[in-house]
Amino acid sequence: MSNSRSESPNSQSTSRLELTWSAILLGVVLSVIMGAANVYLGLRAGMTVSASIPAAVISMGILRGVLKRTSALESNLVQTAASAGESLAAGIIFTMPALLLTGVWQHFDFWTTTLIALTGGLLGVVMMIPMRQVFVIDNEELKFPEGVACAEVLRAGETTSETGNSGLKLILTGIGVGGLVKVLQSLVGLLRGTAEVAFVRTGRVFFFGAEISPALFSVGYIVTLPIALQIFAGGAIGWLIAIPLIGISGVSTDVPVDMAYEIWSSKVRYLGVGAMVVGGISSIWTVRGGLLAAARHLFEVMTSRRTSEPVDATEQNLSGPTIAIICLLCVLLIAGLYYQLLQHDAGLTILTTGIMFVMSFFFAAVASYIVGLVGNSNSPVSGMTITAVLGTGGLIMLFGFGGMGGIVATLGVAGVVCCVACTSGDVCNDLKTGHLVGASPRSQQIMQLIGIGVAAFVMAPVMTILHEGSLNNGTGGIGGKDLPAPQAGLFASLANGFFGSGELPKDMVLWGIGVGVLILIVDTILKKSDSSVRLHVMPVAVGIYLPFGLSAPILLGGIIRTLVSRRDAAGTETHTHRGTLMTSGIIAGESLVGVALGLFAYLGVASWDGIGAVSERLNLSASQQEIMAEVLSLSALLAISVWVLLMSRIDSE
Repeated sequence: MSNSRSESPNSQSTSRLELTWSAILLGVVLSVIMGAANVYLGLRAGMTVSASIPAAVISMGILRGVLKRTSALESNLVQTAASAGESLAAGIIFTMPALLLTGVWQHFDFWTTTLIALTGGLLGVVMMIPMRQVFVIDNEELKFPEGVACAEVLRAGETTSETGNSGLKLILTGIGVGGLVKVLQSLVGLLRGTAEVAFVRTGRVFFFGAEISPALFSVGYIVTLPIALQIFAGGAIGWLIAIPLIGISGVSTDVPVDMAYEIWSSKVRYLGVGAMVVGGISSIWTVRGGLLAAARHLFEVMTSRRTSEPVDATEQNLSGPTIAIICLLCVLLIAGLYYQLLQHDAGLTILTTGIMFVMSFFFAAVASYIVGLVGNSNSPVSGMTITAVLGTGGLIMLFGFGGMGGIVATLGVAGVVCCVACTSGDVCNDLKTGHLVGASPRSQQIMQLIGIGVAAFVMAPVMTILHEGSLNNGTGGIGGKDLPAPQAGLFASLANGFFGSGELPKDMVLWGIGVGVLILIVDTILKKSDSSVRLHVMPVAVGIYLPFGLSAPILLGGIIRTLVSRRDAAGTETHTHRGTLMTSGIIAGESLVGVALGLFAYLGVASWDGIGAVSERLNLSASQQEIMAEVLSLSALLAISVWVLLMSRIDSE
């Protein structure tokens, strides 16, 4: 099962393996692994990272080491399927846990979660395909930073063993390091997950803290220092400025750390909500020109009388009838699902399905365009989904619906739209990579469908394991301290504010809107002055909305990347790329071990209090024990950052 293709300007090879059974099998496995890892990372940190480059390197290492062949096209299809699992995870974990947090569900419903993931993912693929020409081929404004980087990795891997074999070793080493730290934290109990301190002065609480997470450090390395700084700035606005200003009046606890979290949870994070609304609207406004161009192209395609497909395999997409059939089946499945969820309310089902379809198409175009501008990892999906939640909630209220049905309808639309936005952006990015290496778009689209079809069935079980395991460990499940699920918590609050008993602190949301507008003004000034420094709304808003401890290791990762990049020669990223592979492995290691330990906890396997046992042997007091634990934990995180710095700066052999 393989494709051959004629020579094209994008490649000098005339016949190479592409859609093979090996690529399909490896792509399916990596789709599941990357999907599960990003479910954990998204619930913990509120963000996911692109799986394309790590999957491409893993594929090249396995294909070269086991099957003794090197085909950029075959590896490209593997990373296409793997990235489908990652993008689907982002769409699901941002929305589906909100049904749990609003009380609609007591546990994750397997079939509802799976069908929303499956239909939303498939719609994201087929809705983006007609836009390929206008976004991927014709638009010179879109640089596709991550798509281009992945293409360079694939090309390098075809001509040298470094990217494949040595790159795989770096990823595997990172997996071992990330997994080991997670075991020492959550199973052995020798390391803490956080280091926090807070105190009260003159009726105000002051908080400082950091998450001890190699995965978060790695996120900072991957998103780069400018983004990490903006996330940290958001955290500083929320935790170092807003919380002390608000004071402790009305707080129900006398524990300083808990005071800070209560003020943040009930008030401060809604500053981030307001800023995210501004970020989402501004993102859509920024891409209005590209959206109009896409709409014109789609109209030309639909009104064209041409029925033949291009002869060149590098230009062939899935056929129009195939796209139409998949789209129709998905809409019918979603309508049936909504009908069941909405207690057989036909009127609300029709309204909800119509809103879903229009918003899905719109945000498929928005996400595809933004990925071309800033890359997959930096796409503001949260802002787009917030816009979808607000628009859906407003329309449902306008038509006179409300109550629990309104909550379910709003979150049902948000779930599908978020999956569509995530997968369409991923498809657009992958198609750009394929275009650069001379791949068949049709083969990539098939692999996306396969990857989504498999990964959709993994989402609900992984979230169930993490939620139940966290409950058994006493950390609160999803929405608790270890798995805050920030976006899902936000959407649950918005839906409750529209239709439930919850009440949004409107004053904080309005202040957040003001903060977002101020950031836009500052960024406009920086842009007009040709400054190399920029200030974007969405990273700052995310920083406000997240627990402050998450932003500290992210900032550390950004700093280490900057130090590594100074070793690179002008126009190259050799050392930076080594660090990217190592940190990608660290994320996968911590995430996958986190899922495995969640399964252990779900099955009733108790963890060991290693620090407690050591303290007892040393006859330490409770305060001394806590100090020792936090010092050991911080030392471990710093040691990992130094290790990444030194290993990244080693010249490749």
